Amino acid sequence: MSLPRAGEPGWVAVAVLGKTRGNRGEITAFALSGKPERYQALREVYLFREGAPGERLEVEFTWFHQGGLVFKFRGVDSISEAERLVGAEVRIPIAERTPLEPGEFFQSELLGCEVIDRRTGESLGRVEGWEDSGGAGLLAVEGGLLIPFARSICVEIEPAARRIVVELPEGLKDLNRS
Repeated sequence: MSLPRAGEPGWVAVAVLGKTRGNRGEITAFALSGKPERYQALREVYLFREGAPGERLEVEFTWFHQGGLVFKFRGVDSISEAERLVGAEVRIPIAERTPLEPGEFFQSELLGCEVIDRRTGESLGRVEGWEDSGGAGLLAVEGGLLIPFARSICVEIEPAARRIVVELPEGLKDLNRS
């Protein structure tokens, strides 16, 4: 079996590895999901680095320490072994994503969706990113427009149709366009 390469479709990033922690091979990570319970179920992951094939690792355990995610991988038992993992992206096959509750969406599903103003029918551009603002998050739309990802604003969210219909508060469009 050949290992997957970075950039291949069919994968979802769940974390990015940070620095080593302690002397038993643990490593901190930036969690890409706001739901900590999703990390407890991880048993096998793939680590990706630019241009390199994915490296399959077994997750011994995960836990949160002072608000940050910590991974312990089976067979990674020292600081020096953990150091080689720093900066790697932790991915799982897309088919293994944790199912969402109705009305929840993966950020990756929103990327590329066309944003349409309900009042005018005007296309505001496509979603090209996500900014975590500590609250609901912000859709980053082409041209620098930031739209709060809130039900009162994003009134129709249809990832399969690649569209999000919004009702923007008065002045929002002018406020944050670059």
